[in-house]
Amino acid sequence: MALGKILVAGAGPVGLTAALVLARAGIPVAIFERATELAEDLRASTWHPPTLDMMGELGLIDEMLADGLIARYTQHRDRQTGSIAQFDMELLRGETDHPYRLQYEQFKYTRLLAQKLRAFPHVSLIFNATVVGAEQDASGVQLKVSLGKEVESHTGSYLLGADGTRSTVRDTAGIAFDGFTYPERFYSVSTRFDFSSALAGLCDVNYVADVNEWCVLLRVPGTWRCLFPTRAEESDEAVLSDEATDARLQGVVPRQERYQTVHRTIYRVHQRIAARYRAGRIFLAGDAAHVNNPLGGMGMNGGLHDALSLARKLVALHRGEAEERLLERYERERRPIAIDFINASTARNKKLLEERDPEARRRAQEELCRMAADPVTAKQFLMQSSMIEALRAAERIEREAA
Repeated sequence: MALGKILVAGAGPVGLTAALVLARAGIPVAIFERATELAEDLRASTWHPPTLDMMGELGLIDEMLADGLIARYTQHRDRQTGSIAQFDMELLRGETDHPYRLQYEQFKYTRLLAQKLRAFPHVSLIFNATVVGAEQDASGVQLKVSLGKEVESHTGSYLLGADGTRSTVRDTAGIAFDGFTYPERFYSVSTRFDFSSALAGLCDVNYVADVNEWCVLLRVPGTWRCLFPTRAEESDEAVLSDEATDARLQGVVPRQERYQTVHRTIYRVHQRIAARYRAGRIFLAGDAAHVNNPLGGMGMNGGLHDALSLARKLVALHRGEAEERLLERYERERRPIAIDFINASTARNKKLLEERDPEARRRAQEELCRMAADPVTAKQFLMQSSMIEALRAAERIEREAA
């Protein structure tokens, strides 16, 4: 069953990854992006081992490694006591071809994909194209897109909604997005100051718990990214101000000089999952299907796993290797992973970091140190935090559905 054009809403990592898999199989693809260009802001940057394995299968890994930073260790620190639980991802060797995290910013990845997609004449990437509606019948789906003052209709075999948290595709399909929004916002700030020069033994990925104010310190090529919670009563302007930003960074490493920053972003944080991932010929993936707090770096990775799962099923259908009912497995495979692994893990990570009871905080840190010191329990911890277990659970679900 040769497929007609696949319509993709959203030119983020999820939509572009699905498009690349489809394009390589000879399937025509049209991608519609509401912005005027690819996003250049600093969003996700962490790549987990199984996602890197997938990038190897796509032939992208060498370029990503050349432009990223390999992080072998992750640390869970207690900001008050200085206690450190360090996990060595080398323990995952044999379970993955890439026993480390890669710190490689999302905008670099979407640039790489856009470059690869230019080689396919049957792929179109259209910017400044806002989805305003979608209709479907037994023969296909029709997507309505606003291009300035004009509205165009595009027809395809299937539609992938990879258009983010505020997905118009999801709303058009009448799919609920259940969950909640945290009262506090998260504040991400980047600086070229090298925290490893001032904090002994600091690695590239650090979760720093504190009964007063937790933070996350991530090294990416050329800068350090620092993530902080904010207080609900703080205005965005106050959080983003030079004085408040410097005070937060001074709390990490006190300095005589003021900190110079290269990027600041404040954003709302949600834990939500779409009630369905499919409505007929319309599918959801990535943030359009599930959104979570960023603690653990699972959001983008999970979205890429969605994209590859769905795209490979469409390719099998296109090649006549499977029947249309194969697509029923997509939601059955991916939605439980978002609930039981991604959202559950990130919620636990947040609770662990922000624990305010000193005794509970002490016990939690001691348990992390105990796990990190034992190779068996350390590996078990890493299998979960690296998303290897999540993918294996998805594979089990798919086998059971076969």
